[in-house]
Amino acid sequence: MAAMAPALRVCRGILKELRASIGPTYNKSLAYNYVMDQFRKNKITGERYCRAQQEAHHDSNTYLCLLGSTRTHLALHKLYHAKGECSQESAAAMVGLRLPTQPGGKGWEK
Repeated sequence: MAAMAPALRVCRGILKELRASIGPTYNKSLAYNYVMDQFRKNKITGERYCRAQQEAHHDSNTYLCLLGSTRTHLALHKLYHAKGECSQESAAAMVGLRLPTQPGGKGWEK
């Protein structure tokens, strides 16, 4: 099992993801208030309201992973989602390839 990041780093990571998704007014959102309240409530000990030893810390790490993965998924979806029919050249260029050309200019290439 991998070691978990410190609670402050996780809190900053969650706030960074909120800022990326909501914008510059993220600190006025309900999600920001909830996250900050939960981190302040469990500041004294991670075991205060938890059944397992590090449950609150694990939940915050999982939420950070969810936010980051969702942002990455939306960026990839926006990049690769079909925008309709495209030509062979543009489809090949999208994945980093080029169509072959006949050397010497035999007339069939553009």
